[in-house]
Amino acid sequence: MPKGSREGSNTLLMIDSLYNSLTRTEQKIADMIKRDPDGIVYGTLTDLAEKSGVGDTSVLRLCRKLGFRGYQEFKLKLAQELVHPLQNVNGEIQESDDLVTMAGKITTENILYLQNTLALLDMRELQLAVDAISRAKKLIFIGVGSSAITAADARHRFMRFGLNSELVTDSHVIAMTLALAGPEDLVFAVSTSGSTKDLVDAVRNAKDNGAFFVCLTSQAKSPLTRYADAVLLSSSKESPLQGGAFRSKITQIHVLDILTTIISIQFRERTYPAIEKTSNAVSDKLY
Repeated sequence: MPKGSREGSNTLLMIDSLYNSLTRTEQKIADMIKRDPDGIVYGTLTDLAEKSGVGDTSVLRLCRKLGFRGYQEFKLKLAQELVHPLQNVNGEIQESDDLVTMAGKITTENILYLQNTLALLDMRELQLAVDAISRAKKLIFIGVGSSAITAADARHRFMRFGLNSELVTDSHVIAMTLALAGPEDLVFAVSTSGSTKDLVDAVRNAKDNGAFFVCLTSQAKSPLTRYADAVLLSSSKESPLQGGAFRSKITQIHVLDILTTIISIQFRERTYPAIEKTSNAVSDKLY
């Protein structure tokens, strides 16, 4: 991933996305930043270190993990974002809520996650993915479990653009397919956690063979993103009991919608005729 602050991304959301990969010391600093971002903007590096009970170097280390060159650059970005603060979800769903209230709360929460996904998405990473997809001779979409459904949506869309696309969702076939991937191939993995072992092992082989790797995930630092040439982040939180939550799907599909729309427009001489051909191919399937 490129060095320097992430273009278009939101610092507080990036902290959430990186949180599980931070050390305990770094998590203490992150907790303090999230608890009082306004106070951080008006304080010094040493102030933040003392409030968090850590050393100055730990604060600098966290700033660099977030993609900043130093503490002042981090503070400036945070101050700019606080002019337009992130919204909060208006209340948890209660058993006593009526249907209208439940539907409203769910809608509000989904809108929030879509907005946060846009704030988290790095435009430079997005352009890297666009350029690599346009060059690739073959696109290989992979995912297991619930993420396989999102990967299937992505493959369907790119196939309609006339791009050579393949979907692989069986762990054994993923391993064999990526072992054969080469420099002209692009591997596109969907994984909310970024920690699915079957994908990590296979992607490592593909990278060794020179394939370009794009990862769509909610975790900025994970075993999968370690190998990624481009990381597309979506905003989502899942507990172990919420694997495959709809909000994860909605935000992932939103990122894919942005990505595919950009590609369809930037390379319209190639994509528009293919979209027309595939539409005509199924026109007689409808009443």
